[in-house]
Amino acid sequence: MPPLSVVSGVSAVPTVVVPESVRFRAACPECRARFELAAAEFRLAIGASSRTTFYSFTCPACDAAVRRPAGERIVELLTGGGVRTLRLHTGARPVTPGRSGPAGH
Repeated sequence: MPPLSVVSGVSAVPTVVVPESVRFRAACPECRARFELAAAEFRLAIGASSRTTFYSFTCPACDAAVRRPAGERIVELLTGGGVRTLRLHTGARPVTPGRSGPAGH
């Protein structure tokens, strides 16, 4: 895990310093090319379950949109490497007692 540092002027809020040169090895399931991509070329989506947690990138060899499942270790590596992360929400709203429907109708 990269070392933590404290940004000056911020009261003891630890931040992870990520070099811009962080690269990850990947492969395309379409054309079978193997390559390295910068963290900025990945997207990580974290859902409510392992089925809805994945990372994606575009293959530099064939331009295929690649989407792969991301387990806990992959999530740790990608977030630690500075990959942009999106948290997915189910969209379900809690039901308030005494209300039916979204506007209380």
